[in-house]
Amino acid sequence: MNHSIILAPMEGLVDAPLRDILTRIGGIDRCVSEFIRVTEGPLNIGSIQRIVPESAQGWKTATGVPVHPQLLGSDPHWLGYNAALLADLGAPAVDLNFGCPAKTVNRHRGGATLLREPQTLYQIVAAVRAALPAHVPVTAKMRLGYSDTSQTLECARALADAGAAEIAVHARTKMDGYKPPAHWDWLARVRETVSVPVVANGDVADVQDYQRIRQVSGCSQVMIGRGLVACPDLGLSIQDLQRSGAVAPLSWAELQPWLVDFYVQVRERVADRHAPGRLKQWLGFLARNYPEAQALFDQVRRQTCADTLQSLLVSGMRAAA
Repeated sequence: MNHSIILAPMEGLVDAPLRDILTRIGGIDRCVSEFIRVTEGPLNIGSIQRIVPESAQGWKTATGVPVHPQLLGSDPHWLGYNAALLADLGAPAVDLNFGCPAKTVNRHRGGATLLREPQTLYQIVAAVRAALPAHVPVTAKMRLGYSDTSQTLECARALADAGAAEIAVHARTKMDGYKPPAHWDWLARVRETVSVPVVANGDVADVQDYQRIRQVSGCSQVMIGRGLVACPDLGLSIQDLQRSGAVAPLSWAELQPWLVDFYVQVRERVADRHAPGRLKQWLGFLARNYPEAQALFDQVRRQTCADTLQSLLVSGMRAAA
């Protein structure tokens, strides 16, 4: 799909409730799930359903936006085996994580550490491709490398040559973490090196960033993570700009019901002692664009009672209405 917006997978942040809220706000064409860790053995169906509950509704969010499951691991055989399991469950595609910078993940040969092993990347993608039905694509997400860009193009070629139908590239190395800037010029170099579509990713926080990353990279698809979490209507604004040239940002009053909805969904999924932390996490991101979010965060910073926090949210929404 041309000019598509893909919601990035972000472990511990972009979970099913947030995917639901962001896709209902609109402007998102596809989601990639949080990673499902594969070790030496078959996945538990319950674990898959917990991480990707959309699997029970045709692998789509409530508004019909496709959700592609993502696997993380380093064993080609078991990644292939579990990819086939996902396909049996109806997954429309299987994504592979070669970009996670987390130390605990990298310590266990997962995520971005594999960017030091292009041959392993090839073996994993080839095994997954061979295990999947022809109509189910395998895609991959990578960074520019582990500590430098000396193997960036070799890694991208390994993924494409092994059968990846699409490669999303976060324009930083593992060691860069999320420190600015993202190196968008490398996205163009990767796109020119491989024959499969490349998805641009990294540091898209507003409509202007979206326009620039597309111009610099030459990519028609853009994956956005933190930018959509901090600005929930960013996809919608991009869509509006393309259609009419005008953008009408979501006001704080319009956003508040979504906050309540999100928190209710979170409480259905996690123990009450963990729910306040998830809301505060999202408020921390929203504060980048909404001063009211910072004020609310300051108000609830020390609040640990899930019921009290929900009452504060509801009363704040009513006051703004």
